[in-house]
Parts: sequence; structure tokens; C-alpha cells
Amino acid sequence: MNLQVLKKDGKPSTQKIKLNPNVFEAETNDHVVYLSVKAYLANQRQGTNSVKNRADVSGGGAKPFRQKGTGRARQGTIRSPHMVGGGRAFGPKPRDYRMSLPKKVKQAARKYALTYKARDKKIFVVEDFKFDEPKTRDFVDLLKKMGIEDSKVLFLTAEHDMNLYKSARNVPYMVVQKSPEFSIYDVLNADVVVFQKGALETVNEVLDNERS
Repeated sequence: MNLQVLKKDGKPSTQKIKLNPNVFEAETNDHVVYLSVKAYLANQRQGTNSVKNRADVSGGGAKPFRQKGTGRARQGTIRSPHMVGGGRAFGPKPRDYRMSLPKKVKQAARKYALTYKARDKKIFVVEDFKFDEPKTRDFVDLLKKMGIEDSKVLFLTAEHDMNLYKSARNVPYMVVQKSPEFSIYDVLNADVVVFQKGALETVNEVLDNERS
């Protein structure tokens, strides 16, 4: 599959670039994608949520009232979960939510995610460019000329560019990453993926070497 390379002003150039079929036309596996996204989201969790159980709350050293003669159900402690101010039953405690997947599974999942976007024609390529200074207006103009200003965009750069990052960080639903340092979640969470030409060349080479 060949894609037209767009200029910095959003107009088509005379250049075309080929998408590596080993990366953008892979035989997909939905379950591998599911596991990879699940692991990514689990690994973002801090696991610090905690509540007090009946052993942690204060009080309860004596029976709240006598055993018989009150007409009420017998109670042994005010720490019980059904009592007001009592401990919580089966509440969350700090734990590690991390999941690990085989390296080949994670590598394959990124190819599958890019394959989905390629099939849906949600991949764009622009020439390599830099901003002399942060300029959000110029970045938004590029998105408008591409017709994706209202979309969730993953913008992949050929190299780290602080001015480009600062130009994009105030744009809603915009994620800027240096290629190939993106996750499968970044790809699937975006409506469209925009590559700089050099970024796509890097992905074509690096992910092709990650044989699954």
C-alpha cells in the first residue's frame, strides 16, 4: 500500500511512501490485541486504594448492648460491617495490578493495531518538519487542511521536537509521540494516526525486524 506524502501546509506533494506489508498488512488476532490493551491499562494503575476492615476500625471492645431483653438482634461489636461506622467487608487493599505479556505478543499487537488503522484508511503521512518556535495556530491549521481537526489524533514524529510538542499540547485529544515509542493503546485510542515521513520509515524498519 502506498500513501501520498502531504506537505507542511497540508497539500499533497509529489512523494509517495510504501507501507511495509509485514507491519501494516499483518494477519490480525483480536485476542492478542485485547490482552495487550488490558495489560497496558492494568499497568497504569497505582493500586493504592484502601479501606478499613473490621480489624482496622476503632472501638468495639464491649458489646453495644446486652444480649437479651432489648427486642433487638444480638450484637457483639460495633466493628461489624453492617453497623454504622463499622469496617467494610471485602473492601480493596493496596495491591499490584501489573500484568506481563511475552515480548512477541506485545510486538505483534502493535502491528495488528496499525493494520486496523491502515484497513480503515486512518493513516496519514506528512513531510518531516520542525517549528522554529511553539505555534499552536500553525499546528491547528495543518490539522484543518487535513480535515482531522475534530478527531482524536496520534501524531508520530521522526525525532524529539520540543517546539512541535508544545505546539500540540493545547490541542484537545492530541497525543504526540516519538516513533516508534508508542503503545498499542495510543494507536487504538486515536481516530487517526499521522506519521511524519521519517517516523513512518522508522516504523517500517523497526517493527519489521520484530518478527512475531
